[in-house]
Amino acid sequence: MKKALITGITGQDGSYLADLLLAKGYEVHGIIRRASTFNTSRIDHLYTDPHVNGVRLHLHYGDLADSLNLTRLIDRTGPDEIYHLGAQSHVRVSFDIPEYTGDVVALGTIRLLEALRETKVPARFYQASSSEMFGKVQAVPQTETTPFWPRSPYAVAKVYGYWATVNYRESYGLHASNGILFNHESPRRGETFVTRKITRAVAAIRRGKQKELYLGNMDAKRDWGYAPEYVEGMWRMLQQPEGDDYVLATNETHSVREFVEVAFAHAGLDWQEHVKYDARYERPAEVELLIGDPAKAKAKLGWEPQTRFKKLVQIMVDADLAALP
Repeated sequence: MKKALITGITGQDGSYLADLLLAKGYEVHGIIRRASTFNTSRIDHLYTDPHVNGVRLHLHYGDLADSLNLTRLIDRTGPDEIYHLGAQSHVRVSFDIPEYTGDVVALGTIRLLEALRETKVPARFYQASSSEMFGKVQAVPQTETTPFWPRSPYAVAKVYGYWATVNYRESYGLHASNGILFNHESPRRGETFVTRKITRAVAAIRRGKQKELYLGNMDAKRDWGYAPEYVEGMWRMLQQPEGDDYVLATNETHSVREFVEVAFAHAGLDWQEHVKYDARYERPAEVELLIGDPAKAKAKLGWEPQTRFKKLVQIMVDADLAALP
């Protein structure tokens, strides 16, 4: 039985990855932060299976700012694969807490890589890199060779983590891979992210529980895919003979305005009657256009997206409608 260690297991990607790995027969270990309230809602469904919870699913308290504990966890669990998904992942918030973002996102990656090197556990390592690293894009579409131009503290920290992963691969021979994932969404997306904010508002307005939705820049364009398909890509990267870097994307770009239009229309609403502008949601430096070319992932991993933009939006709206009485 293979063992996997996941940082960020309670997040969108971590929960879908746990589902995938458990379905493949893995023993899964997840790192969670100690909090005064429960924050495991995305993986609560796994607790109801007595053959999984406590048998093949194990949660450990830890923090990406605590290198000693990370080293102990890796040494004690002895994973075959490590998926590093944990982060302060909200781009807009990173402008408000840049030091914390850098500590967790950038140095957290170094702490894990050092723990892996020090323990000599022969685990394969996945680093969750981000399309935000391209920022002020230098080529359209973006590929694995497009230069980075980060436009937020979050993106700057992710660039650090990316190059740290490459450096440890080249310096110490680690099987380490960067997944440069473009935006990927789902009903498990955090409620403060713009896509989920939109679909939750659509459901609330449709049910008469809300009247207006406030947004910032609606002209920003993103490459949006479906999260469960992207965690499959992560797993495929670590099944390769050697570590490498891959873009996962749909090669389509759509504006926030388009997302709003499709979401409201799916619920039978006119978005112009409900959506208002609020400058507070603008970023100090905006990323205007992201679109990725996943040709390398298709050729080497056999991976390509299946769920396209309109269907993705509809899945999210339907889920949020179903969640409201």
